[in-house]
Amino acid sequence: STPDSLRTTLSRVDCFVINDAEARELADEPNLVRAAGLIRDMGPETLIIKKGEHGALLFTDHSIFSAPAYPLEDIRDPTGAGDAFAGGLAGHLHRAGSLDRDALRRGVIYGSVIASFVVQRYGPDKLLDLTRTSITERARAFRELAAIPKLVPLEKQLA
Repeated sequence: STPDSLRTTLSRVDCFVINDAEARELADEPNLVRAAGLIRDMGPETLIIKKGEHGALLFTDHSIFSAPAYPLEDIRDPTGAGDAFAGGLAGHLHRAGSLDRDALRRGVIYGSVIASFVVQRYGPDKLLDLTRTSITERARAFRELAAIPKLVPLEKQLA
């Protein structure tokens, strides 16, 4: 069972970022969607579950958002990727000045963008030469990666 001190802390948290293994353990539930509901019942209105190379899930009152991970051929060192994700998310939310649906979704993408740069290099100086231009370009690539074309109703497809 979850220790009382953790439950007390979570009852005061607005936005909680956790990885998939931690979410399953905290909720004692293998299914991430059910685990997210159980964790949000503990207090956080917004929950982000990081899934490493499989992206991230954002859970709010009204929606679930699934963001892909950026596909990389070369992953050198995952150390710090989770912290980089959280930093990219927080940085975007601060800059946006909002916690609305779109800001949160963009924040998850920017967190994933920053994390994708971190895993490509070794050492603590991974982000020192990162430019806004390279961040923006990768964010645009994320958008294209996840773009869904307009859906046509099945009735029109079968006619």
